[in-house]
Amino acid sequence: MKKLSFIILILSPFLNFGQIEKETSKKVSAEFEKSYNSGNYNEIFSFFSEEMKTALPIEQTIDFLKGLKSQVGKIEKREFTNYENVTYACYKTNFERAVLSVNISLDTDVKINGFFVKPFKESDFPKLERNQTALILPFNGEWTVAWGGDTKELNYHLENQAQKNAFDIVITDDKGKTFKTDGKTNIDYYAFGKNIIAPLDAEVVLVVDGIKDNIPGEMNPTYIPGNTVVLKTTNDEYLFFAHFKQNSIVVKQGEKIKQGELLGLCGNSGNSSEAHLHFHIQNIEDMNKATGVKCYFETLYTNGISKNDYSPIKGDKIKNK
Repeated sequence: MKKLSFIILILSPFLNFGQIEKETSKKVSAEFEKSYNSGNYNEIFSFFSEEMKTALPIEQTIDFLKGLKSQVGKIEKREFTNYENVTYACYKTNFERAVLSVNISLDTDVKINGFFVKPFKESDFPKLERNQTALILPFNGEWTVAWGGDTKELNYHLENQAQKNAFDIVITDDKGKTFKTDGKTNIDYYAFGKNIIAPLDAEVVLVVDGIKDNIPGEMNPTYIPGNTVVLKTTNDEYLFFAHFKQNSIVVKQGEKIKQGELLGLCGNSGNSSEAHLHFHIQNIEDMNKATGVKCYFETLYTNGISKNDYSPIKGDKIKNK
């Protein structure tokens, strides 16, 4: 049997933190699948950069792709998982006779400059359907869920593998406004500077601090989460908190903390247009490879009604009991 794993490492230096599939990756991977299934290997070769064509000439490209199809068949289903080694878009790919990871790197001209296939290992991505550890809400007082739920209408995070069960949470007044006057300054927002607390006993595994808060309405795409804390539970769940106020985080990496302890203050750093808390749970520490975990809180008030084991949705007003 021919070896299926074929690695060409010609990388372009760019960063991708959000792990949302880029439109360029989506288009090229779809064209690759179509050409592969139809046996149009010359078309695939035409997608290559000049460096890639030199590294993998047309004859070798055709031999490899023919050999791949003879062993595993056509592609039946493909699912984007993450970006690996910065540039590679990785796809869990169901062929007729195997499940493999197909990985495609693109250069700035949207040409394939790296390509490899390897076995897909489910064990590389531990599956957690929901949190197993009991949680309280990570704040005091009543806040409003701006984004949360299981549909695109309720939660735009669904398109991101790690953040698909995330919440964006703000504080609103009785008119539904998130700010007091004109919303032009951070301190005008009700949530800005409010305490963010630990929802359970946990270990601090990541702290990012020092990123400036944005002017409301502007965003910083350089580091999307902004000032960040990640907590690890005893059940290997990773709780991700983003957009803290600059220099407000009081916990340290490696520290063991207790439920209710202060993590830092709500801010407007990173890819954020106004002060709010972004919170989600993921199955591994690295958000670039993680899968989001559905989050339920043990006990809380939702729109004034007591609920147990509840996952809030957009529009819910929530507070701890």
